[in-house]
Amino acid sequence: MASLFRTLRSMPPSALIGVLLIILYVTVAVFAGQIAPYAEREVVGAQYLQWSSDHWLGTDNLGRDMLTRLIYGARNTLAIAFLATTLAFAIGTALGLLAAVVQGLLDQVLSRIVDVVMAIPGLIFILLLLTIYGTSVTTLVLVIAILDSTRVFRLARAVAQGIVAQDFVEAARIRGEGILWIIRREVLPNAAPPLIAEYGMRFCFVFLTIAALSFLGLGIQPPLADWGSMVRENATLISFGDITPLLPAAAIAILTIAINFVVDWVLHRASGLRE
Repeated sequence: MASLFRTLRSMPPSALIGVLLIILYVTVAVFAGQIAPYAEREVVGAQYLQWSSDHWLGTDNLGRDMLTRLIYGARNTLAIAFLATTLAFAIGTALGLLAAVVQGLLDQVLSRIVDVVMAIPGLIFILLLLTIYGTSVTTLVLVIAILDSTRVFRLARAVAQGIVAQDFVEAARIRGEGILWIIRREVLPNAAPPLIAEYGMRFCFVFLTIAALSFLGLGIQPPLADWGSMVRENATLISFGDITPLLPAAAIAILTIAINFVVDWVLHRASGLRE
């Protein structure tokens, strides 16, 4: 606990603000059912009601409470982005470290496959796959995770190649340690700082990708609440000077900025630099 407080005190104001905002978002996502005034799918009034004491942010195009949808959108969007990012890192990091340690034919085959996949524009590839395999949550997570894992693979491989060339890894090989032991005990601990920072950046990209897909109608499907689809469904209000559709967009932007603040601090600490 004492070390946690020391870490928080050593943070620059921007990183501390980022951490507090991330904690706020996670809290809202976890306790959405207790915080939201209505049920996620409940129709509570007429369409496009104005802000009032009963509906703090008015209602949407179907008469559902916008504040409730905004709160549940945090749960759905963050949960799917977290699952997709974590799966992408599990796949990309494992294959990237394995390719760097084993080298040879395995490294060449994996690298060429990754090059081919990355040569195709990401959003177009995702749209194509979702059109073919459907837009269920499981398909959405798997498609984004597999395509995003290629970028994680390249980073993990590049970082690991510099570590594999070090003397302590060669000493482990001479001792007869196995490949998995070398990856787990020698390479992964030294590759962790840049990978942790990249996780934050990848989460932002995945998060924005999900919001973009939902805005296009191929992301999280109704009646589940999602910030991207909320902007699309209520965009007509902007023509009448109502800023309500901009609130989900603001929620997306604020979380992205908060994560970038924390990632910048993590990279600064990993670099060994001092203020």
